[in-house]
Amino acid sequence: MTETPVLVVGGAGYIGSHTCLQLSQKGFLPIVYDNLSNGHSEFVKWGPLEKGDIRDRTRLNEVLSKYKPAAIMHFAALIEVGESVKDPPSFYENNVIGSLTLLSAAQAAGIKAFVFSSTCATYGLPEKVPMDETHRQQPINPYGRTKWIIEQALSDYDAYVGLRSAVLRYFNAAGADPEGRIGEWHTPETHAIPLAIEAALGRRAGFKVFGSDYETRDGTCVRDYIHVLDLADAHVRALQYLLDGGSSVALNLGTGTGTTVKELLQTIETVSGRDFPVDYVDRREGDSPALVANNDKARQVLGWEPQSSLEDIIRTAWRWHSSSNLLG
Repeated sequence: MTETPVLVVGGAGYIGSHTCLQLSQKGFLPIVYDNLSNGHSEFVKWGPLEKGDIRDRTRLNEVLSKYKPAAIMHFAALIEVGESVKDPPSFYENNVIGSLTLLSAAQAAGIKAFVFSSTCATYGLPEKVPMDETHRQQPINPYGRTKWIIEQALSDYDAYVGLRSAVLRYFNAAGADPEGRIGEWHTPETHAIPLAIEAALGRRAGFKVFGSDYETRDGTCVRDYIHVLDLADAHVRALQYLLDGGSSVALNLGTGTGTTVKELLQTIETVSGRDFPVDYVDRREGDSPALVANNDKARQVLGWEPQSSLEDIIRTAWRWHSSSNLLG
């Protein structure tokens, strides 16, 4: 049986590479297109790697012409919220101009199905928790705003150009491939679980908790952590949904369960069997007290159900970080 080619833009990164793993298991051939600014060639294991930037229309045209993919999955964004505040131009150049260049190339190539990696940051500060897809979108940082702009563009491409899309709004991606082939590898690392695990491994002096006076059950922020392979599964289901003729849709991807920072640290200590220094410092500007997904729509539309618990997430992340020789 011939594998169906799918262009996975940003497929050498964290979520993109796990999605390539799932695609390969479902009869697709993931063609990774990545400039390797944040991705890793070591993570490209299930199909060819084509190096290129999403702002390079000529290179995009070459790759689309070579492989004639059935669809595009777009993961190639700058994602660090703090950096977006310090350097908005880079986020607009990559996340907006780059994405619009990719969409133009997709349209010219006759692509009719587009899966877009978006974020709950498009909602801004929560007016209700858990948040569903009808929640007002009012981003509070350039990162969230650049993603929201592309969501709006995709709506117009659907209405006027016939390019159907699945917009997938992530909450907090975490964990790793249980077999340890790929995992979370950012430079520099800014995500809570890898930072805490590095502290437990003695690679960091300790872990900082930003704010302990929020109106939550223990005073620390609440987040919805979802295993990266559950995210990847949702992407492959969204792809199949579009290829089967499904209408454009926006979906939240989270577990629907909130975990406080203190609960997260306790789980990491339990799984690792190690304690580590924790320093409570002032709140960070722009942090929401609680971000939790209402994922009912993804269940209904995709038949998707998250499979992994918080313990599964920590266990797979611990295995990756404690055994990986790639991280240096």
